[in-house]
Order: sequence, then structure tokens, then C-alpha cells
Amino acid sequence: MEESSHYDGRDIKVLKGLEAVRLRPGMYIGSTGPRGLHHLVYEVVDNSVDEALAGYCNTIEVVIHEDNSVTVTDNGRGIPVDKHPTEKKPTVEVVLSQLHAGGKFGEGGYKVSGGLHGVGVSCVNALSRKMIAEVKRDGFLWEMEFAQGKKTVDLHKVKKAAGTGTRITFWVDTTIMESDNYDYDTLLNRMREIAFLTKNIKITMIDERTRDAEGNFRKDVLHYPGGIVEFAKFLNGENEKLPGLSKPIYYEATSDAGEVEFALLWNNGYTSDGVKAFANNIHTTEGGTHLDGFRNALTRTFNEYARSKGLLKDKDGNLSGDDVREGLVGVLSVKLHNPQFEGQTKTKLGNTEMRSVVQAAVTTGISDFLEEHPSAAKAIINKAVQSRKVREAVKKTRDLARRKSLLESSTLPGKLADCSERDPELTEIYIVEGDSAGGSAKMARERSFQAILPLRGKILNIERAGLHRALSSETINSLITAIGTSVGDDFDIEKARYHKVIIMTDADVDGAHIRCLLLTFLYRYMPEMIKRGYVYIAQPPLYRLAVGRKHTYAYSDEQLQLEIGRLAPNTKYTVQRYKGLGEMDPKQLWETTMEPKNRTLLQVTVEDAEKAEEASEAIAKLMGNNVEYRKEFIQKNAKDVRFLDI
Repeated sequence: MEESSHYDGRDIKVLKGLEAVRLRPGMYIGSTGPRGLHHLVYEVVDNSVDEALAGYCNTIEVVIHEDNSVTVTDNGRGIPVDKHPTEKKPTVEVVLSQLHAGGKFGEGGYKVSGGLHGVGVSCVNALSRKMIAEVKRDGFLWEMEFAQGKKTVDLHKVKKAAGTGTRITFWVDTTIMESDNYDYDTLLNRMREIAFLTKNIKITMIDERTRDAEGNFRKDVLHYPGGIVEFAKFLNGENEKLPGLSKPIYYEATSDAGEVEFALLWNNGYTSDGVKAFANNIHTTEGGTHLDGFRNALTRTFNEYARSKGLLKDKDGNLSGDDVREGLVGVLSVKLHNPQFEGQTKTKLGNTEMRSVVQAAVTTGISDFLEEHPSAAKAIINKAVQSRKVREAVKKTRDLARRKSLLESSTLPGKLADCSERDPELTEIYIVEGDSAGGSAKMARERSFQAILPLRGKILNIERAGLHRALSSETINSLITAIGTSVGDDFDIEKARYHKVIIMTDADVDGAHIRCLLLTFLYRYMPEMIKRGYVYIAQPPLYRLAVGRKHTYAYSDEQLQLEIGRLAPNTKYTVQRYKGLGEMDPKQLWETTMEPKNRTLLQVTVEDAEKAEEASEAIAKLMGNNVEYRKEFIQKNAKDVRFLDI
């Protein structure tokens, strides 16, 4: 036997303690990029939320310090400091330095626990160059320190102290994590969700890296005693509610399998996916058994009520789920002992028992509401009936279009400059704003694999217009036809003509709005394109810095200043600010934004699309006819404006 085929116990490496986390961090926190970085904060906060869910904590504070360290403080019971009965070391040391050690694993621990992966704060410790744990309990303040998951300072008493609680401060290890630059708004959105879903808790967020004009740190206090009822109002925003719905419909129920609660509002909008579903405070973006049960019961209950009251005739077909949910926003939250998450991103609930639990709760809660509020019931059903009529009209239009072979033929939009390659995995299409930029892009592209589709002006706001109006838009039809998948019920990801759909707009407010509108359209009617990772955003430069015949490009103000700082003293230079893609000649556009070796593309995630949807709505309000909304916005935010000379 040759030596190279030798294989025995000496070849098996045993990773002890938290070594496995440092060696394969992606297995534990998803990634070493921004998603994983923010997940570390969530893991620490989840411990505090567990205390709140158990009824022992009502305040949490999250502070991002100037050096990008993070401190999470709560007023819970404090991690136990006594010696662990089997590990023979302080329990706080066990919790912070051993995987799968915590109150959520024992019979006497938490009945309901937050956290998606359940990897615990020990993983945060493993991926931190330093961690300090402070615990108030048993009449003292205790402290302990770690580095890369290993104890560096023993647990010791600092001083006498009243009360109880835990404070964890950590500095992520940037030799493993790609960055320690936290995005405050990303954390704020997650903390807001937690505060809505845990109504007895107050979460304070502070960013010591950012100050306002008066020198105060950025600070947000999140406290919603109304729980998910306030969450539903928040999601509805400024949308006009249907008659009879002055406040959200709320219902809660408890069973052996777990707890379920929901809060719902119908408005005059057109979206049919406005209900956010949560399991143990985790946003289940891929749905699951609880959302299936909710939708089935909602559709069945409305159809039965509508027929019993004569609002739906026998000759009429049933209302579909999309019909009933048109204009619906709200929250579905379930809490269970052992959640089973599945799906591509582990955000789909798989517990089969929750389907029937939610169905029973929704059937009872909605039936009671409909009987007690007939005017609201009639308004919702009338809207659903109208939705069905529009849906049937759209279907006829699609069928006619299909018979004429418009959507499924080789007839492509006239403005599309297609590529010669036909393998979707090798091709990409640039969605470009306007004919001017489109002309430059067509001249700049590599026509073998790059297609260009110029769009004229802004597309319809899908959230306000609805699919039936969208399909009457030449711009949107061109986009649908070029991509090739169709939309809605006819969507087929296998017919995608390009596996890179790249949105390329100007770096100004109008360009940002168009980008948001496009992302909103794709998110609502071609979501699988985003889930498959087919949607990207181009990153054109903001500046061209020229020194003699040499030049370089800068993609941000900070990068421009860095490049200028590298120049020798007294060097003459010129700076060109690109206000639009049309200002770049084809050669410049190619080498900065379209050449695969040099360009930077941002891949769009579902979370990005959700943010774009919110931004699109905010921009529409600020640019619309609501003067009072614009006035309030300016008064509230004027103090934070930074004036730039560009």
C-alpha cells in the first residue's frame, strides 16, 4: 500500500472548544460579510430577549462605540455566576465559551427562545478579538474577559451592586470578519421588529459614531406597548384604510403547540403580500406552515362569509387568496418551544402542527370580526370582488397576448440591443435610464454577452398602480418581455434570458428613485429573480481625477479625498463630477462600470429589495401632492442635513 493512501486516527483533526467556529464561521453565522457581522449583535440581543419573553427583563440597550465595539445591556436576571454542577467552572464561563450551553436546552430553561440558528453568544465570543462580560447578581458586579473565545481574565467581583442584569461588550475579530463597520439602520430595523413583537420591552439604540448638529449621539428609543397592533399601523404607514377599519383586527390564541397572534389592516393599495410572518421573533421571509395556515383560513373564511351574506353569488367563482389579501398589511407571530427552520436561508418554518393551530385561530378571529363589523366586512369583500374582476381581465389580456404569441415569441422590444450569446448563464442585461445613457451603453458594451435596454422616464409605482395598470405600461411590458420570464401566475424562472439583470441609473435623486421602483417591481412580480441572485446594481464612478494625461476614478467622496491626498504637494489636477451616465463617453463607461474585470456590482438580496420598497414609497410621498407630509419631514430632518458643494 502506498504511503499517500495512509488514513487512520492521526488524520482526523478534533477541533476543541470554539476552534470550529473560527475555522468555519460561515457554518455558524451565515457569512463573514455584513449579514454575519450584524448577526453577531442579534445573537447577544437574543439572550436578553429570551429573558424578556420569560418575564424577567424589560429594558435592553445597544450601543455602537466609536471604535466599532458593541455593548448590549439588559436588566434580566444576569447570567448565573455559580459553579456549573458538571463543568466545575463558573456558569457564565460555560455559557460564553462552550457551544450549545444555555437555558434554551434544558427542561428548566426558556419555554420560548428567540434566535434563528441558536448558536449562542459563545460564537460571538469566538469571533471577537476581545469580549468583556459584566453581570449584576447576588449583590455584586462580576466581570470576566475573553479573547478569541478563550478566557483571559477569571471571573471576579468588582464591587457591591444592587439589582440584576448582564452587559456584554465585544470587538469583532477583523482577521476573520470582513469588516467591523456596522450599519445602524440595519440594526435599527431588527431592533424595531423585536420591540414590536415583545410589547413589554423597551430597546434603546445609541450610535456613538454619529452626532447631530448639537453634538448629541444618534439615539432611538423603541417601545411599543401595543405590540403587533402598533406594528400593523407602522406597516400601513400613510395608506388610507378601508371604511370601518379605524384600527387593526387583533386576535391571539394559545394551545399546547404554542402561541399565535395576528394584527391585520386593509387599505386601498394593491399589494397582496403585505403580511409579515414571524416565528419566535424571527422574520420568516420564506414563509412556512404558519403562513400556509393563515392564508388558507383567511381565504376560506372570507368566501364562506361572503356567500352566507349574499355578497358573493353562486354563479360567481370563489375569491382567490390574492383577491382577499389585496391591500392587506399586518403581522402574524407564532411562538413555539422547538421551532424547525428550513429553506435556502433557514427562514422558513417547518413545524407541521403550527398549520392547524394558525388555521383555527384565524378562522375564529376573522369570523368573529366579520360578524361584529359588517360594514368593514363589506368593504373588504367589495375590494376583493373588484380585485377578482381585474384579475380576470388581466388573465384575458394575457391569454389574448399569448394567442398572438407576443410574450412567448422572439418578438423583443424595439429599444433592446440584444447580445449574440444565447446561454442565459453567460449573458447579462443592463437596464439603463434614458436614451442618452442607453446610447453610451450600447456603444460601450461587449455585444457578445451584454444586452442594453434603455427605459424612458420613471416606471409606475407598482405598490400604487397594481399589476393590471402595470401591464398597460409600454415601459414595464418592454422590461417583462426582455427578461423573458413573464410575471405573476405565468412567471417561469427557467425562461429567464439573462442570469444577470443589472440596474444602471444616474447617481442622483431621480436615479435612486428609478432604481427603487425597478427593485420594487422585481421584488413584487419576479421575486425568484432576486432569490436566485440574478439581480444586480451597477456602481458607476462619481468623479474622474485627472493629473496631466493620467486619470483615476473615485466612487465616493471619501475615495476622492484619499486619491487627492496621495498626490505630491503642489500637483495640479482636475476633478470631473459625473452627474449622469450620459456624461461619460463609451470608453469611460466601459472601463469603469461595464468591464467585468474592473467593475463593481452589488448583488441584490430580499432584504435590499424590502428597503428599496420602503425608500420608493418615501420618495413618492416627498415628491407627491401631500404638502403637509413634506413639511413635517423637512421640519423633523432639517437639523441633520449636511450641505455639500458639488
